[in-house]
Amino acid sequence: MSGVADTPVPMEVVDLSAGWSFKQRDDAGENAWYPVKKVPSTVHQDLIDNKKLDDPFLGFNEIKAEWVGLKSWTYRTTIANPSVLPRGSKAVLAFDGLDTFAHVRLDGKTILRSDNMFLPHRVDVTEAIQSSRVDQDHSLEVEFEPAFLKAREIKDQHPEHKFICFNGDPARLAVRKAQYHWGWDWGPLLMCAGIWRPVRLEMYSIRIADLRTGVTIADDYKLAAIQASVEVEGLENQHHGRIVQVRFTVSLGDREVFSRQADVTPLGGRHKATATAHLEVSDPQLWMPNGYGQQPLYTVSVTLSTEEGTVLHQDSRRIGLRKVQLVQEPDSHGKSFYFRVNDVDIFCGGSCWIPTDSFLTNVTPEKYRAWIELMVPANQKMIRVWGGGIYENDAFYDACDELGIMVWQDFMFGCGNYPCFPAILTSIEAEAVANVRRIRHHPSLVIFAGNNEDYQVQESAHLTYDYEDKTEEHWLKSDFPARYIYESLLPRISAAEAPWIPYHPGSPWGDGKISSDPTVGDMHQWNVWHGTQEKYQIFDSLGGRFNSEFGMEAFPHIATIKSFVEREEDLYPQSHVLDFHNKADGHERRIATYLVENVRTATELEAYIHLTQLIQCEALMFGYRGWRKQWGDDRRCGGALVWQLNDCWPVTSWSIVDYYLRRKPAYYAMARVLAPVAVGIRRSHHDWSVTHAREPRTQDWELWVVSAKLTEITADVEVKFVSVQTGLEIKDRIVKKGVKVAPNGTTDVLKGQVDNVHEEPHVLAARIWVDGTLVARDTDWPQPLKYLQFPDRNVKVEMVGDEMHVSAGKPVKCLVFEEREGCHLSDSAIDLVPNDQQIIRVRGLKAGEPPLNWTYLGAGEQ
Repeated sequence: MSGVADTPVPMEVVDLSAGWSFKQRDDAGENAWYPVKKVPSTVHQDLIDNKKLDDPFLGFNEIKAEWVGLKSWTYRTTIANPSVLPRGSKAVLAFDGLDTFAHVRLDGKTILRSDNMFLPHRVDVTEAIQSSRVDQDHSLEVEFEPAFLKAREIKDQHPEHKFICFNGDPARLAVRKAQYHWGWDWGPLLMCAGIWRPVRLEMYSIRIADLRTGVTIADDYKLAAIQASVEVEGLENQHHGRIVQVRFTVSLGDREVFSRQADVTPLGGRHKATATAHLEVSDPQLWMPNGYGQQPLYTVSVTLSTEEGTVLHQDSRRIGLRKVQLVQEPDSHGKSFYFRVNDVDIFCGGSCWIPTDSFLTNVTPEKYRAWIELMVPANQKMIRVWGGGIYENDAFYDACDELGIMVWQDFMFGCGNYPCFPAILTSIEAEAVANVRRIRHHPSLVIFAGNNEDYQVQESAHLTYDYEDKTEEHWLKSDFPARYIYESLLPRISAAEAPWIPYHPGSPWGDGKISSDPTVGDMHQWNVWHGTQEKYQIFDSLGGRFNSEFGMEAFPHIATIKSFVEREEDLYPQSHVLDFHNKADGHERRIATYLVENVRTATELEAYIHLTQLIQCEALMFGYRGWRKQWGDDRRCGGALVWQLNDCWPVTSWSIVDYYLRRKPAYYAMARVLAPVAVGIRRSHHDWSVTHAREPRTQDWELWVVSAKLTEITADVEVKFVSVQTGLEIKDRIVKKGVKVAPNGTTDVLKGQVDNVHEEPHVLAARIWVDGTLVARDTDWPQPLKYLQFPDRNVKVEMVGDEMHVSAGKPVKCLVFEEREGCHLSDSAIDLVPNDQQIIRVRGLKAGEPPLNWTYLGAGEQ
């Protein structure tokens, strides 16, 4: 069919999310087809919805689901034929994401073969639409082959390459698919397939193919310039360019700030036409990270229209006006690594992010928002999108933009020696261009990193890597060819497509030095938990210039455990099903080691949960507290990102918030250490395993204040010395008034000594007031905690309206409140000392509900 005119017509979009069915490819007959609730979808969820698969998150059902990833699956739907497709117009099927080896047929004819989960596709189906009858529907089928088996086939085709990796089957390296689907040390092996991002039919004469919005800001911040450009499809070798108008506008909310008409420049041949405009915003409202200012978002819109005013196509980007620098300069500690936003240095306390579900299509925009919202009251500034997952959903970046959470974005390479045969390089290049273009406008995005831990794989496997060799052909012929991807291909794409976003070759990476060098680049510090299993009390001494991974495991809350344990008799700490829902290598030994070293162990499940959570809480506190202190020492540490914020299923892992968004105690400990103004106090802890519990006669202690405020503040500071046993102060408290606290840095305030011969075991309890308001506390306890007695703490929790008023007669360690669904707490996992009542605000506790349960270290002692 064809129309009678070649006048451009507005774009029409047909959503193809409904009307799908699926089957296992080799099953015959109409009875083999089952309905699909929606597309995007994944085959596992579709099987669950049709009661053909038990929920893999329950019990041992992950094993029962293995067969799904070894089969081929076919999805089908029908598309009603458009009534009119004017001459000169196109019909395009747009697939935003197919997972992974997909064969697409329209009316039985192959129109697309895809082998890259991260690559969107646009297929011109104009001929098929035009040549059919008005009343003829079109059949659309998408067949998915098993990625697990295809990966092994491809791996076997390349014996010249050394397929070496941490986690999962080495064949995963040959396939451009979310690597965590192969199983990880926190996630199940669930080899998904399906139409995992939207699919639609577009019909148009002319369309905006890409919109780029580069921002530059004057040194005095009085003017922001937006260099906007669009690629326009449909003007190739046509005369439409004479009658199509392009208008750019910049708006803030409902207010238009700037607009400009632009000319379209047809490039001829197969190249898309372009239009550019220089847009200016006077006295711009600047986008700042959480805690440093507001997050105003401007909208840059472009409209294609005819001379008569008919709108043919519109597109827009929401942007923030900000300048980001990754500061890497020689200093007294080596070479710095920290972020500066609008000339403000930012200590990037935050978290690493994994995909938040094994079945990605179940994650709604509302759930993305809920996850990122958790970071705001926790005083977190940055989230790192890990390289073994996906380039995240638009809703993820939108939430980060709105809430001021900076994004560290890895490219999707994780823990492996990736091959560089020609076909995969071509696919990687297209993947990188498409995804950089999709997300580059987000003001939250502050860095691209080439990979996650691939240089560590190279180091551990002793693969060839000569940093001084700058000949790219040598890289591709070496046994570490992916250097070409990280040091040539990706930086070139980043520089061409988003030059305003810094690029870093990998995480960790240190200018060609070994990736564990603490003087340069970023660092993954896993010698607590993994590696040499150092004591967490020395965490801060193990860090580098930017600690982009570190962590400690903890069990999730009892409600989460009960969600996947199907039998009452399995509710004990070492049950088979609990061990199955912990994928970390050697987790039994590692958890036991840190428990036995630090606390008295327990066998009752809820007490055991609390102990593992206490250890995680303490470990992360020691790391964050010390590294943030180092921020004030010539930016010795530029940030710390805990591994990990979230989970993809109910599991024991390093997460600080579990799959159901239940916060572990460590979440609150991080929030306190990262507060705008925080006080820190600690004594010099000895290694009791070496000294066999013979404490040195004295231990030095120190107190400091860290501030994220940009101007000097004045504070009052207090230290009390409280007996663990009696709750009495063993000597005079120290009060220092009028302390001048340095802006955006660290101020050392007090020092002293603990006399371990003449002084009984006691807590150092610090508090700080600003303008008469108590703003922060910190405590330092004798180590290890297992040597201390905790009878008769006399803890009181009184509900007063929507507050819990909490006090104790003797020092209390890690008082944790129940994480009840629908309830939000302002604090938890707190330490208490006598005569210092703390108030916890509770949101969401319904009238008539029982008060929240709570426990603390040694709660069962008499």
